[in-house]
Amino acid sequence: MITAVSSLWKVLNPVRLTGPLFDKELRVSSRKKRNYVLRFVYIGLLTAFVAIAWRSIVAGQVSTTFQKSRMALAGKTIVTTIVAFQFAATQVIAVIMLSTSISDEIYNKTLGLLMTTPINSFQIVMGKLSSKLLQLVLLLAISLPLLAIVRVFGGVPWAYVLSSLCITLTAVIFAGTLSLFYSINNRRAYVVIIKTSVTIGFFLILLPMIFGIAQMAPMTFVGARTPQMPSLPVFWAALSHVSPFFAMTYNSAMLMSPALPAGVMGFYWPLHCAIMLGLSVLLMTVCASVVRKVALRQATGHIEGGPKHMRRRRTGGHALETVQGQGTGGVIRRVSGWPVLWKDMRAPLIRGAEGRNSIIGLFITVFVMLITYGAWAKEGFLDEDFTHVSYTVLFVLMAMIFHIVLSAGSITSEKESRAWPILLATSMPDWRILLGKAVAVFRRCLIVWLLAAGHVVLFVLIGYIHPIAIVHLFMVVVWVAVFLTSAGLYFSARFRRTTWAVIATFGLAFVLWVVAPTLGGLIATVTQKEKIISTCMFANPVVQTGVIMSGASGRRNAETGLSELRYNSFGEHHDVGSITTVLAAAMLIYVFFGLLFARRAKCLFRRNVF
Repeated sequence: MITAVSSLWKVLNPVRLTGPLFDKELRVSSRKKRNYVLRFVYIGLLTAFVAIAWRSIVAGQVSTTFQKSRMALAGKTIVTTIVAFQFAATQVIAVIMLSTSISDEIYNKTLGLLMTTPINSFQIVMGKLSSKLLQLVLLLAISLPLLAIVRVFGGVPWAYVLSSLCITLTAVIFAGTLSLFYSINNRRAYVVIIKTSVTIGFFLILLPMIFGIAQMAPMTFVGARTPQMPSLPVFWAALSHVSPFFAMTYNSAMLMSPALPAGVMGFYWPLHCAIMLGLSVLLMTVCASVVRKVALRQATGHIEGGPKHMRRRRTGGHALETVQGQGTGGVIRRVSGWPVLWKDMRAPLIRGAEGRNSIIGLFITVFVMLITYGAWAKEGFLDEDFTHVSYTVLFVLMAMIFHIVLSAGSITSEKESRAWPILLATSMPDWRILLGKAVAVFRRCLIVWLLAAGHVVLFVLIGYIHPIAIVHLFMVVVWVAVFLTSAGLYFSARFRRTTWAVIATFGLAFVLWVVAPTLGGLIATVTQKEKIISTCMFANPVVQTGVIMSGASGRRNAETGLSELRYNSFGEHHDVGSITTVLAAAMLIYVFFGLLFARRAKCLFRRNVF
């Protein structure tokens, strides 16, 4: 009996799945101060969000009876705010933390050594994944006391707290596993982050939305186009079980609208969690298989890097010639213009996506956009302002991510490949290196800005967007490009690793455009000065874009005279002159601080070279 129990425990023991690599990663993580700082910042932001939601619901000079009557609404609002925050934040952190999990082992030539030990490939994958995800599980556990306290207000069942945590956890596991999968084939962290973000955005958000719009029955409208929500179609309910974003939306909708039980909504969160876990396990198996092949070839000395080198080796006698000649049969290409700009522009944004594949991807993107235009035109939404606000905000967010990731990895990638000392030893001055890196980042991000410009110009010609929007959006583009690129280059010059440069740049944007408005809102609710929150919020480029497009898009606004246009910014109405002045002031301030970041980046070039 004891022998049977011992054998069963050996099979089911979770330590057997993770191996000693999990213990090693935990010991390393426990000594890093940044993990404790991350938890402190996380709980601080949660507390701030709770305070703001509380003040917004029950604050003011009202009677005690009225405040008590709003306790249940306050509880629901606070809980859904916390859930939405941790759902988005933990997935972003998981993608960043696992972006170099396997590539570090490959390019430090330690993956082959691991295969000479009793550790198998599945234990390598599980050890890396579980050690990083454990830090995120701790973040989710931190929020549990807040959720439990808020439940005292009433209106929030434990079933919602449990289901939201499970949906968030399975989404984090899938996002982390996908990031780990891409890290096998890509050395650079920014490439992994971009690929993971695009994959999740396309397959779990954009594609379900396209199919949903095509399959969903037309919504009926009454009066000024106020939608009446029909019962959820079966096809749309099926999409909610394969997309964590739609699953979280429906789960929160059932909390806020108790009249819609799970059976009516057609959504059951245990089924969704089981599907996401199944996809994650399948992806882990694929990762283990690929890691085993790479590790064995590295252990036997056949390759020095990842799978890309494996394919070069299999091409035969021209492998060395291909590597040295950059795929041109050994032909040396002459450098034209600035060497740094020429080098950065020659390297593909994402390996394997250069040349013909880039053109194909661009055509597919434009084709998908045209399909969405047709779907919105069929529903009669193209002449509404919210449609153009959605498109432009999406493009601005994409461009911001590209600027952050590409600029933050511009110099650290040179340090990781040990080419940075060689570059500094050349006769090029530091300012030319800096400017070459900055121009290369902007040219790589130009495709996203061109998509946004194409959308705006197209509907200006059709008559759905006022032409003044082009001028205002151009001002936003200028300062976003200068500020984010300069900040990314600064952190790239300060850090040695791309991962931490990207995290620092994202952290700066998060503090400026999320934390600062949050604290501003808290101060505004306490001091009853609404001007503070409006000022903090308008410093956000996404908010600026939304205000610009809501005031200048739509058939009614497009046909309005320039002097009669009105922009609504958090209850304050502005005309064209005042909104242009505010945008110009914001642009000058951000450009000034961006130039300061650029100057500091140049001063750091000769420090921390190795």
